[in-house]
Amino acid sequence: MSTKIELIIEKGEGQTLWGRVNYEDDLLTDEAESIQELEQKMRRLLEDFHKLSDVEFSYSYDLSAFFETHDYLKVSKIAELAGMNPSLLRHYAAGTKTASADQVKKIEDAVQAVANHLASISIIAA
Repeated sequence: MSTKIELIIEKGEGQTLWGRVNYEDDLLTDEAESIQELEQKMRRLLEDFHKLSDVEFSYSYDLSAFFETHDYLKVSKIAELAGMNPSLLRHYAAGTKTASADQVKKIEDAVQAVANHLASISIIAA
């Protein structure tokens, strides 16, 4: 049975992503240029330090990393769904302003609404 661990992903310097996991009171960190590379590095660290070989990650993102890794989402549409100013959300996504916990919750709810809507769609050949 695999061990489920939260991988927290934040925007690093330049095009890098910074990741961290907390396992058995150990904080393991690394950086990479993609989520796949970050996952591989974290798996190696968990194997080296904790002999864990079967790991399943759940992902948590800061806003900058989320919008960078999900660049197919329109920031203005997510802002509209969240009931906030698109310019403000662009600042959060760029990391030039920091969102409050309430603002982050509104954004997360908007993204979840989009995900639920997409999950309910069926596409057929005409």
